[in-house]
Amino acid sequence: MKTKDLARIALLLVLLSVVLYLVHYAIFRDTRFILLYLLYDLAFLPLEVLLVTVIINGLLSAREQQERQHKMNMVIGAFFSAVGQRLLKHLADLASDQAEISARVAIDPTWSEGQIRQAIAWSKNREFTMQPDVRGLRRLRDVLSQSREFMVRLLENPMLLEHEAFSDLLWAVFHLEEELSARSELSASPASDLAHLASDAERAYTHLLTQWLEYMIHLRASYPFLFSFAARTNPLRSDARPEVV
Repeated sequence: MKTKDLARIALLLVLLSVVLYLVHYAIFRDTRFILLYLLYDLAFLPLEVLLVTVIINGLLSAREQQERQHKMNMVIGAFFSAVGQRLLKHLADLASDQAEISARVAIDPTWSEGQIRQAIAWSKNREFTMQPDVRGLRRLRDVLSQSREFMVRLLENPMLLEHEAFSDLLWAVFHLEEELSARSELSASPASDLAHLASDAERAYTHLLTQWLEYMIHLRASYPFLFSFAARTNPLRSDARPEVV
């Protein structure tokens, strides 16, 4: 609602109140009664503002925020189910320190929230190094090309505007896909260009790994059965298997 419209409504309500007070005075001729209840209403006004604006609106806003976060986590879950986990696997294959990554984020169903948060802290402070491997980049390009339409639909979701970190992840992945798709034959690219692609992969992987770990915390807290499956099929574990052993 525009400011002018709010001002008009406020003025209308004030005039209506004045008219009603005048009607009351015209009928009962009791100024003392009018002033008494006017002062009473003014005295209660701060408590009313506290009750309605601060407490009730605060509770409603918190509930609305929880509902938005729940829907956002559904979008994030769809992303990782459709493409995110495969990207984690193919990007990790390009990493020069695969063994350390696997050891640090080898989430299994027994992991606590504290262990996952330690992995998040590690991933945020870690500078990953990707090898400019042509075969690995080709596999990565194939996965991204197949998933482009799905990711475009994700970008159309207005809730993404409220999740800056996940939006940054999608833009980093989109940029990597555009860079890879723009080259018809990666084997003909010079070493400098392959190094540039590796740098783009590093950026995407940094965002992807952190967001995946954050999502795993959400699953563990809200959907233990989904967390169990996601942990058992962890793409960063060499011994991952869907069967419960």
